[in-house]
Amino acid sequence: MTLSPELLSRPLLDHTGLDLEAAERVTYVLEQSLHYGYDQPIELLDHRLVVVPLARHGNQHRRAHRVDVAGAAVRRRSRLDGHGNTVVRVRADRVEEGVKFSVVALLERVRADGPTHLAASALHDPRLLRPTRLTTPDDRLRDLAAGVGRGTPLERAERICALAHDAIHYEYGVTSVETTAAEALSGGRGVCQDSAHVMITLCRLVGVPARYVSGHLLGEGGTHGWMEVVVADGDDAIAVPFDPCNGRRAGADYLTVATGRDYSDVAPTSGSYSGTPNSTLTTSRRVGVLSAA
Repeated sequence: MTLSPELLSRPLLDHTGLDLEAAERVTYVLEQSLHYGYDQPIELLDHRLVVVPLARHGNQHRRAHRVDVAGAAVRRRSRLDGHGNTVVRVRADRVEEGVKFSVVALLERVRADGPTHLAASALHDPRLLRPTRLTTPDDRLRDLAAGVGRGTPLERAERICALAHDAIHYEYGVTSVETTAAEALSGGRGVCQDSAHVMITLCRLVGVPARYVSGHLLGEGGTHGWMEVVVADGDDAIAVPFDPCNGRRAGADYLTVATGRDYSDVAPTSGSYSGTPNSTLTTSRRVGVLSAA
């Protein structure tokens, strides 16, 4: 599968009329761009991108991808981080007016290849059990966790998903990427990232390993965040995805880009530079289904 112009120009299918869960194979396209504009030239740009989907995540396979940078002479390096995510580091000595980062990826979901299997050691991975700055519990979160009750880890995760969904009313613009789970819960409003952080915090409090997921949800205008719990599966473990923002498990309309302890591990774009504080970020995204059978 190649990133030919003919393939990328094909119209997307109406995914709402498809039974993606029943399809044996589904091919998706992802095109995303981020353009930073500056009112004066800047120097010493050092940027981190986590926009390339995982090579494989359960039954989701990355078949081809390309990352382009325009607007400046740059030095670029890609590596895998400790969670297996592709991190692209871009550096430039000087940017005159702006810089544009673009990613194109073809993904394929092969139904027979799921779910996401992990080593049994993931069940005891401290990174998935210990609080982070964004998921440090307060008394209110501890009280919620105390009421989760007994059951299997998956049963408790189902109840926690409902709790997190009810606790955070979706509202854009009232929280930021620095908002903690405790702060979001106190305000009762936030976005997908906040709901995911609340659920992750509660899961870790009751001893269920949990991690943050960054990606895309078909039909949404921007990137999306959800979470996974890690549960035993025979001698190994599997990651089960939940979207507490929408109060459900994540399915074939979700495309995973990266996983981490919380949002800060997988922020799609971040970086620094020297120069004017006046910058603008313009984004665009096209994500959808090319074929399903």
